Amino acid sequence: MSTAVNDLTYAGVAVGDTLPPLTQRAISRTTLALFAGASGDHNPIHIDIDFAKAAGMPDVFAHGMLNMAYLGHLVTAWVPQTAVREFSTRFVAITQIHAVVTCTGRVVEKHAGNLVTLEIQAADQHGDVKLAGQALVALP
Repeated sequence: MSTAVNDLTYAGVAVGDTLPPLTQRAISRTTLALFAGASGDHNPIHIDIDFAKAAGMPDVFAHGMLNMAYLGHLVTAWVPQTAVREFSTRFVAITQIHAVVTCTGRVVEKHAGNLVTLEIQAADQHGDVKLAGQALVALP
């Protein structure tokens, strides 16, 4: 079950409930350049095809933190940013240029104090998980 942000309450959320999925546009060179500027991460592996090829990669690839930002958007589309108590991820695989990333989440645990643990992940259009993690959120 997915619930709109304004309707969320601790009592109304159950283990197994899912967050509305969030699908991003295909990652382009423009996406990577804009994210490099916004994040300050100008590592050439993400924006310079010649550098990436010299490093043995077929092309540039997405910043891991770009997917983390996408997951942050998933969570804060479900609860206000002020409700997020913990947010952690692990990088699972490289996200290739032109990938279409979909972020998903589900409630995996309810705790005292109106806290809920979410399992979250970002996967490409082939279903390959790129980033996985958890968020702990407080609900009214």
